[in-house]
Amino acid sequence: MADKRDYYEILEVSKTATAEEIKKAYRKKAIQYHPDKNPGDKSSEEKFKEAAEAYEVLSDQNKRARYDQFGHAGVGGAASGGFGGGMSMDDIFSQFGDIFGGHFGGFGGFGGFGSSQRGRRMNRGSDLRVKVKLNLKEILNGVEKKIKVKKYVSCSHCDGNGSEDGNSVSTCATCNGSGVVTRVANTILGQMQTSSTCPTCNGDGKTITKKCSHCNGEGILREDEVITIKIPAGVGEGMQLSMSGKGNAARRGGINGDLLIVIEEEEDPNLIRDENDVIFNLFLSFPMAALGGTVEVPTIDGMAKVKIEPGTQPGKVLRLRNKGLPSVNGFGKGDQLIHVNVYVPENLSAKERKQMEELEKSDNFTPSATARKSVFNKFKKMFD
Repeated sequence: MADKRDYYEILEVSKTATAEEIKKAYRKKAIQYHPDKNPGDKSSEEKFKEAAEAYEVLSDQNKRARYDQFGHAGVGGAASGGFGGGMSMDDIFSQFGDIFGGHFGGFGGFGGFGSSQRGRRMNRGSDLRVKVKLNLKEILNGVEKKIKVKKYVSCSHCDGNGSEDGNSVSTCATCNGSGVVTRVANTILGQMQTSSTCPTCNGDGKTITKKCSHCNGEGILREDEVITIKIPAGVGEGMQLSMSGKGNAARRGGINGDLLIVIEEEEDPNLIRDENDVIFNLFLSFPMAALGGTVEVPTIDGMAKVKIEPGTQPGKVLRLRNKGLPSVNGFGKGDQLIHVNVYVPENLSAKERKQMEELEKSDNFTPSATARKSVFNKFKKMFD
C-alpha cells in the first residue's frame, strides 16, 4: 500500500492550526471535490475521501494528539489501512455533513449527495478498547496477533435491519424517511426554520412493524469475535492504535465503532528501554576489567560478543550500533548501550586477601592524578 500523505498537507493547514481553521479548510476541500460538482471524476472522489479522513483525525483532540506523536500508525494507518478506505460516501456525509450548515448533509443546490435523504441520522456503534502485551522482540519486528473480543455484531437472522422477515420495515410517515422534522415558526423577525430528530423513528427514518425474534428489533447481538491485528515495529508503552470499523456494530445498520488497541510492554529480564535505545548493565570481574577479553551480552534478538579492552574502567559505556528499536515512523533505529560495572567481591579467602595485599603495593593499582581527575570530571558532569 502506498504511503499516506500527511493530514496537515492534505488540508493545507499548519500543525499549529486551530480547530476552527481545520474545519474551514476541510469545508473548502470538500466543496472543491464534492462528487456532485465533479460527476464521474474518480480522482475528485478520492480527494474528497482523503480530505474526510484527514478531518476525521485532526478534528478529534485525542486522535490528533496520537497522530502528532506517532503518525499514521497511531490512528489506524498501520493497523487497519486507515479511515478513508473503510467508509462509504454515506458514512462521510452522515458523520461530517453538518459542518456545511443545516441538518446533516445539506449542500444546498447540489443534488444526489446533498439530498434530504442524507439528513437521516446514521447510527454509530461504540468503540472498544483492548490491551495487548508485547515483549521487546515483538516490538523490534512488529507482530500479528489474534485476539478474541466480546462485542456487538450485526444480527445474522435479520441482516441487521431489525425486522423478523426482512420486509417488515417501512418508511417513517412522520419524517418521510429523512430522520428529521422541520418546523417553521413566524416571529417578529420573520419566519424561523428549525430541524430536530424525528420523535417517531428516533432519527432512523424507518419503522419496524414486526421485530426480529433474535435481536428484538435492535439489529445487533453480543458475541465473541476473533480479530487479527497487525502491530507495527517500534510501538511503545501506552501507545494507542486504532482499527476503524472493528468496534461494536451499530443498531439497525450504520457505522461500526473502532477498536482501540493500547500497547503494554512486558518487562525484559536483561534490557531496559530508553526510547529507541536499550540499556544493558554489564558486570565484569576485576581481572577481566584489568586484563581485557571477550564477553557475550544479551541483545533483543540474541547474544552478541563484545570486546573488553584492557584497563576498562567502571562507568564506561560501550555502544552496539543499530541494536536498539526502530522508530514507529520508520526514521532510524536505536542502539544498545552497555554500561560497564566492575564487581568487587565481598568475601575473600585468606589466599585471595594476601594476593590482593601484594597487588595493593604496586603503583599500577594506585590511581594516578590524571585518572583521579578524569573520574572527578565524570562525577561533576552528573550534577551540571
